[in-house]
Amino acid sequence: MRENDPVTSATRQPETPASAVPPRLIATDLDGTLLRDDKSVSPRTVAALAAAEEAGIEVFFVTGRPARWMDVVSDHVHGHGLAICGNGAAVVDLHGGPGAHRFVKVRELARENALDAVRLVREAAPGTVYAIELTYGFYQEQAYPKLHMEIPDSLATAEKLLAPDAPGADEPVLKILAFHPELDPDVFLNVARLALDDRANVTRSSPSALLEISGPGVSKASTLALCCAERGIAPEEVVAFGDMPNDVEMLTWAGQSYAMGNAHPDVLAAASGRTVDNNEDGVAVVIERMLAERR
Repeated sequence: MRENDPVTSATRQPETPASAVPPRLIATDLDGTLLRDDKSVSPRTVAALAAAEEAGIEVFFVTGRPARWMDVVSDHVHGHGLAICGNGAAVVDLHGGPGAHRFVKVRELARENALDAVRLVREAAPGTVYAIELTYGFYQEQAYPKLHMEIPDSLATAEKLLAPDAPGADEPVLKILAFHPELDPDVFLNVARLALDDRANVTRSSPSALLEISGPGVSKASTLALCCAERGIAPEEVVAFGDMPNDVEMLTWAGQSYAMGNAHPDVLAAASGRTVDNNEDGVAVVIERMLAERR
């Protein structure tokens, strides 16, 4: 859930000049960006996404969500049907619909790196509790709060959940979720980044002190770059949208990028432009203008 207060006043038009390079791909975050706060995709946004695809512009959903939570947009994939999930840890084909998705690419967090991360972050921030996200399974420690509205497949310490004989040991680890019950979210993020250095990639997308730890170099931006390279699409031909720290690298990489009106300050600083907030269909506003300029 997103509980961010708007950090900039809403404007009716995007605050950025038009790009001289025609866009070939739109990369958009979901929660707090494409989705409204009630987790719906508005009719206006559905129409804008369809119009972009009709105009020959690919649309990629790029999210921190696991593949099993992609049913909210599975009816709105076109053409390629691909989405980047888990902050870049997986590329998923959504054509099969909920529960029938196919992993096209997996960029896992090695279990030895995951164990190091568990130890180092807990030492730097005592009281940290963990959950483990695998390709298909979800496991957590007993003290991990009910943040995700789902029942974990197993309860144990993170060390046991990452052991060679643990449940799901044959599945790749996509990311670790680290929660602290007391620290400020941005303080916790900085503490973890200092503790882990280059052993893992650490970010956050929740308003609470919940961190997402992926493999070294794994991010929305790096996986999006791989997908674009496979298609011969250059960064300057990409338009990206986001609202939280896990979007910063992607917004910096893309030729055009938009922070939502409800975005985190770091996102506002990283993006080349701004649009209105997610509840005002900020992504659709930009796409509509972009397509009008092409015509």
